[in-house]
Amino acid sequence: MNAGVVVLAVAVAAAVGLVVELDRRRRSARRRADDQALELERLRSRVVTSASRVAALREALDAIPLGVIIGDRTGTITYRNPAADRFLDARHGEALVEAAIRELIGDAIEGEHTTRSLDLFGPPRRVLEVQAVPLGEAGGSAGGLIVVEDVSDRRRLEAVRRDFVANISHELKTPVGALGLLAETLLGEDDPAVTHPLAERMVDEAFRVNRTIDDLLELSRIEAGEAPARQPVLVRHVLDGAADRIRPAAALRTIEIVVEPGPEGLMVMGDRRQLVSAVFNLLDNAVKYSEPERNVTLRSSAVTGPDDTPWAELAVIDQGMGIPARDLERVFERFYRVDRARSRGTGGTGLGLAIVRHVASNHDGEVAVESQEGVGSTFRLLLPAAVSAPDPTPPPRQEAGAG
Repeated sequence: MNAGVVVLAVAVAAAVGLVVELDRRRRSARRRADDQALELERLRSRVVTSASRVAALREALDAIPLGVIIGDRTGTITYRNPAADRFLDARHGEALVEAAIRELIGDAIEGEHTTRSLDLFGPPRRVLEVQAVPLGEAGGSAGGLIVVEDVSDRRRLEAVRRDFVANISHELKTPVGALGLLAETLLGEDDPAVTHPLAERMVDEAFRVNRTIDDLLELSRIEAGEAPARQPVLVRHVLDGAADRIRPAAALRTIEIVVEPGPEGLMVMGDRRQLVSAVFNLLDNAVKYSEPERNVTLRSSAVTGPDDTPWAELAVIDQGMGIPARDLERVFERFYRVDRARSRGTGGTGLGLAIVRHVASNHDGEVAVESQEGVGSTFRLLLPAAVSAPDPTPPPRQEAGAG
């Protein structure tokens, strides 16, 4: 009996031990399953995150204006953004860009950083900069990245800056040099009959420098990009202000300024001072290039602009020497002169029409010219018309004559 109890106790203990072991193994398997599930969730999260990042990166690359091309280690293009599409499988001038891209991918795979500038003569004429960058760690290239950038505006701006520095240096050097020579001559003269004309020449040259500086300051203010004051301005006030300002110079050349104010109440939205300055510069240009005893007409009218919107046209009509057809597109450039010899004789700075162009641009308008050699020129300043009621009082005289 006692032996049977012992055997039963041993069997029960073994069974309990087996149950405990099975439970331990079950719990261990559950922990492993939970760990595996957690790891799988982590991997899924990483994949989702990586996919999101790739999608975000692709979206960013698709949005930038630069052409972006990625090639693998064999030179096969694996990605290109929309801006780069026009350079691949292209024709005409852009086929040169495709050839450069495929060549530079090879350089990038070899680990070389390369930049090449391409001139496309168009039209329109453009300058493209193609840059190749190797991908992957040093000694183990994973492919190449190509970036294509249109640097036409940058190059054009650099050229304009160089021309501006050269032109302003030339424009100021002439009168300043003349002032130095005249002053040196005055030092050795005591005869009033000689010194008086020399002094008059010095005054003229000093005024010439001052006019150039004033025009540069005016152009700088207009080009600064500051939005002009937007208020309704009667076109009649602009015409009267500009005409009053030019009449003394016109009288010296026996030229009559004829003002035709146009429709009563015609208005534009803008800065009265800038508008008067623009019309004055058109009148100044007309007076300088007209023969004595001629008329210069200043006229305004209501016209239909883009999208059938109401515009105001301010026209300056002269009977002067006219402008050759080859120069019509360039007369609004800074310091550009059709007849340099005559321009120096009239004291022009070469900045007046550039000021007009920028005033028109600042007021969402435009300026145009029609001319025939030996007959005369017509400059038209076109501005969006205003509908608000203006200040009924005319501007004070000193404002109309302000620089």
